[in-house]
Amino acid sequence: MTLATHVRTLGRGPGRSRSLTREEAAEAMALMLTGEAAPEAVGALLMLLRMKGETAEEIAGLAEAAQAAMPAAPRADLDWPSYAAGRTRGLPWFLLSARLVSMAGHSVLLHGWNGSDGAVRAGLAAAGIPVLGGAETLPPGAIGYLPLEQAHPALFSLLNLRGVLGLRSCVNTVCRMLNPGRAPASVQGVFHPSYRLLQADAAALLGWRSLSVIKGGGGEVERHPGKDVEWFGLRDGQPGQGVYPAHAQLQHRLSELPGAVGLAEVWSGEATDPLAEAIVIATAAVALDTLGHAHPEALSRALWATRRTQLAA
Repeated sequence: MTLATHVRTLGRGPGRSRSLTREEAAEAMALMLTGEAAPEAVGALLMLLRMKGETAEEIAGLAEAAQAAMPAAPRADLDWPSYAAGRTRGLPWFLLSARLVSMAGHSVLLHGWNGSDGAVRAGLAAAGIPVLGGAETLPPGAIGYLPLEQAHPALFSLLNLRGVLGLRSCVNTVCRMLNPGRAPASVQGVFHPSYRLLQADAAALLGWRSLSVIKGGGGEVERHPGKDVEWFGLRDGQPGQGVYPAHAQLQHRLSELPGAVGLAEVWSGEATDPLAEAIVIATAAVALDTLGHAHPEALSRALWATRRTQLAA
């Protein structure tokens, strides 16, 4: 079967076209990842899915095929994708949140690609997060970042078609659902609220155990501490949703916060930025809640207060 078969299924027109089944979506992704499918067919399929709107079954099939084609990656307790691109959101304070979660004894695997926005990659060193080069073991309390272009070149090529097509595609969502470390818990950020439930439903189909999807700063897993933030996802494999209540007086958009103070300075305590600290603590609490901690807000604050005694060498 060629990719054209699946393009035909999606593009026959009103009354004749239909969504792909999970199995068909998996086969379509497998064909695209080989690099042997006609580029015209790849572009047509991705744009037809975008115009129609992806279903949870399609995302689940695409994601499981992408994961199956990926080389071994470090196992982790928490999966943390970072794929927002094209929207300036200010400094990536969520990197400090991920580091805070690792202090609670959880291994954290970040992975991603952010297009022309180099803020995340530039912030890794400042946040004390090493870039991983392969399937290194992540012991309890360890943290690392896996670049998509190194970890899954074929999927990266599909993601990079955004520059050719001029639009994002379902590959962005697939990357968020990749979970390369097969972690039992995952936190995900989206820019468009409708994707929260889509990704939660796809995760349920894939048999995931714990997931929180929020509308985060610039599409990243970054919680606004001055707003009530709704989450969709899974707890113990069952669908769930709730609200993380505001806990700070902060009316600005995250992208409007002053960026004069850097990640390293705030982490080390050389500089004080109450707004940045509120973002870090609030975002870490989302991850700690997803990991099953009973009092995530209190634990996040306690970890932040003791971080200076646990700085990496």
